[in-house]
Amino acid sequence: MTINCKGKLIDLSTPKIMGILNVTPDSFYDGGVYKEESKIVNRVKIMLEEGATFIDVGAYSSKPNADEVSVDEELNRILPIIDVLLKHFPDIVISVDTFRAEVAKQCIDKGAALVNDISAGLLDEKMLETVANLNVPYIMMHMRGTPKTMQQQTNYNDILKDILFYFSERITKARALGIKDIILDPGFGFAKTTEQNFELLNILEGFKITNLPFLAGLSRKSMIYKILQTSPTEALNGTTALNMIALQKGAAILRVHDVKEAMECVTLFNKLK
Repeated sequence: MTINCKGKLIDLSTPKIMGILNVTPDSFYDGGVYKEESKIVNRVKIMLEEGATFIDVGAYSSKPNADEVSVDEELNRILPIIDVLLKHFPDIVISVDTFRAEVAKQCIDKGAALVNDISAGLLDEKMLETVANLNVPYIMMHMRGTPKTMQQQTNYNDILKDILFYFSERITKARALGIKDIILDPGFGFAKTTEQNFELLNILEGFKITNLPFLAGLSRKSMIYKILQTSPTEALNGTTALNMIALQKGAAILRVHDVKEAMECVTLFNKLK
C-alpha cells in the first residue's frame, strides 16, 4: 500500500498521520487562528516534528451549514499558505483539502502533493479528470449533498453497504480516467447522525474489502464532544480513544489536529501488533 507523492513513495502499511491546518475563519475548532505567517510556520513546524507525514491545508470550512466561499476567495486564502510552507519546509507533503478542480490544480501546480476531496468529485464534474491529469494521489470522501444540506440526508438502508456502493461507483470512474492512488475516507460527521458515526466506526474494517487504504477523520468532532457533553476544545482525550479503535480496525491515515497524541496511538498500536 504505497502512494506516490511528487516522486516520494509513502508506505501506508504502517499508519501515518495527517496534520490539519485550517486557514478558514470559521472552522469548527481552530477557525481564524492561523492567519499570520509566523503562526502558520510555527504550527506546521511543530506538527512535522511531532511526526506528521502529511499536512492537510484547507481554506473552505466544510462543517455543517458552513458559509459558501468563492473560488477566488479560496485561492486567495490557500495559495499563499502553500508558498510559505514550501519556502520553510521544502520536503513537506501537502494535501489540499478542496472539492474544486481549479483550486486543486493551482495548488498542485504550486507544489502540493495530493488532493483531499470531501465530495469524491460530485461537487465539481471536472475534479476527477483534473486529478487524473495531475497524476497525484486522491482522497475521496463519502458525503451526501453539500456541507449546507448533508445533515438532512442521513437515511441509509445499510450504512456500510450504502457507502461501499457509493465508493465502488466513484472508484470505477476514477480508475477509468487514470487515477492510480486512491484513499477512501468514510466521512465521519458528513451526512451521518451521531449514532451512525459510531455504527460506522464499529464496522470500519468492512472497508478492507476495497483493497484500498482508508483514512479516519475523527478529530474533535461532534460525535465525540456531544456524547461526552463537552466541546471541541475538550475533545482530545475522546479523539485519542477513538483513533486507537480506528487503527485497530485498519485505518491507514489518521487526520488530526493533535499530531503528538495521534503519533503516540500509532506507536502503541504498532507495539501491539
